[in-house]
Amino acid sequence: MSEKFPVTPAIRSLRQRGVVFSEHLYAYEDKGGTAVSARELGVDEHCVIKTLVMEDERRQPLVVLMHGDCEVSTKNLARLLNVKTIVPCSPEMANRHSGYLVGGTSPFGTRKMMPIYMERSILELDRIYINGGKRGFLVGVTPKDVQAILQPILVDVAIGKNN
Repeated sequence: MSEKFPVTPAIRSLRQRGVVFSEHLYAYEDKGGTAVSARELGVDEHCVIKTLVMEDERRQPLVVLMHGDCEVSTKNLARLLNVKTIVPCSPEMANRHSGYLVGGTSPFGTRKMMPIYMERSILELDRIYINGGKRGFLVGVTPKDVQAILQPILVDVAIGKNN
């Protein structure tokens, strides 16, 4: 039986740019996060990248790409961006900004253009798994391709593994 992979705005965006990627469906678990997707795909959680939609005190949205086994130091990120606070968006606002449901948020093909910040150490990995725009669907890509497409600002704001 062949699996039918979804065609999301993220997939269209990757195809349009000629990026080579692999597609991975898994059984999505509500609030399971990257621990579940890493387990289901049989990969290290450090290689599963979260797409987090956050906002500053003026409610300006931004995206942070972070290792699955790490958290974002919002205090360090706010200091870096010279703003008072950075907080996660509510699920409703994240959906509105990105065009994706929380749990299925991809940094590719978002509804709104938002600044993207990527944890610098992601570039040290050979391959990463990042949301393909639907819950239970990741794409495998090289960090260099992600960097070329998204042009993220590299940051060092991880709390967790190797920090």
